[in-house]
Amino acid sequence: MLERLLEEVRRGGTLETRVLAAQLGTSPQLIEAMLEHLQRRGMIQLYVNCGEGCRGCRLQETCRPQNAHSVRLWQERSEN
Repeated sequence: MLERLLEEVRRGGTLETRVLAAQLGTSPQLIEAMLEHLQRRGMIQLYVNCGEGCRGCRLQETCRPQNAHSVRLWQERSEN
């Protein structure tokens, strides 16, 4: 199930825990726990809002500043 969750993160878009839970047939609480596990393992990271009103970013609709306080976004960890 972790691999399926990671695949959803790779696809991008809006990844609300309740939607992910429905897609994966589990609870939002388990999704949160799995996301935190993937973060601790260095496989995903929290998305950092650029703050400039992105044009064309696939997370454009979700990362608007008014959503920043209520929505946590995840992205696959980039290799830097």
